[in-house]
Amino acid sequence: MTTPTQQLSDAGVSIWLDDLSRGRLDTGTLAKLIEEKNVVGVTTNPSIFQAAITSGNDYDAAIAGLAARGASVEETIFEITTTDVADACDLFAPIAAATNGVDGRVSIEVDPRLAWDTAGTIAEAKHLYKRVNKDNVLIKIPATLEGLEAITATLAEGISVNVTLIFSLERYRAVINAFQAGLEQAKENGHDLSKIHSVASFFVSRVDAEIDKRLDAIGTLQARSLKGMAGIANARLAYQVYEELFANERWGLLAAAGALPQRPLWASTGVKDPVYPDTMYVTELVAPVTVNTMPEKTLDATFDHGVITGDTVSANFKEASAVLSELEAVGVSYNEVVALLEAEGLDKFVASWKELLADVETALATAPKVSA
Repeated sequence: MTTPTQQLSDAGVSIWLDDLSRGRLDTGTLAKLIEEKNVVGVTTNPSIFQAAITSGNDYDAAIAGLAARGASVEETIFEITTTDVADACDLFAPIAAATNGVDGRVSIEVDPRLAWDTAGTIAEAKHLYKRVNKDNVLIKIPATLEGLEAITATLAEGISVNVTLIFSLERYRAVINAFQAGLEQAKENGHDLSKIHSVASFFVSRVDAEIDKRLDAIGTLQARSLKGMAGIANARLAYQVYEELFANERWGLLAAAGALPQRPLWASTGVKDPVYPDTMYVTELVAPVTVNTMPEKTLDATFDHGVITGDTVSANFKEASAVLSELEAVGVSYNEVVALLEAEGLDKFVASWKELLADVETALATAPKVSA
């Protein structure tokens, strides 16, 4: 019998791990997940790096060496994070080669403080890409209004992009437009479109966490019956948008020039409420040509007892639309929720980055003296 993670892969879902650290690389635990649990990529974010760098002693030697060279806090973080990502890219290089670059991808995010700065984001994306210097890196850019232009400009340079922090269907349409515009410009710039890859990271569990809170506050039987349904419904409707916008004439022209579609990626797939099945945001979001990036706890649960029954998305668009309509009917504003979640998501990443800056500043100041 095949494992649930193999069944998930066979159903067209690429499994990426939502975590990276020096320890995972040095101990071989990441390589083991590739071998045993069908992991074919990695995503990172500012919170992941903050936890990795400030937990344990894995980075002490690197920080001491950088302190001896007189590196600033920002230079130290840039060096550490890009080194980890470059090394992970090397680990995943055989998968990237075997899948023509579709998988074997490692994502690194621009400084979250630049999320509202289009020009700054473009410059940082280029800087990260040049420093990592691996064909299978993805540069993560948040899907803020200011980020849309940066997404287009980065893709136009032939740089592959992971668009992150997408919550709303309207914004997702804008992201796909930014992606296709980027490829059109890349073609004009002479880039090989078949070498440019992208995913659009649609966040799931945070939608339920916020909407469930509002449903509890409303308190009616009808409201409470909708708990735990919004995140999956929203993601399923995102897949409907994907199918629509990657079947039109505009996309047909790009595909004829060698372009590959921007795959939907399900992010925030660990359940926030323990009352829900721990594999819910995996088993209920199975569809071809998608990615599910999972924290290790969710990956382990899926491997252990996930029940994969094939495509659980494509036949459920009508039902998903009804869920969002019912939420509006009981008094939950979809537009208000998704706007709040984007703001909170960015605030969280900025807060993690600032904590990381402070912790690294202390580490540099107290690092043992070593010869440069």
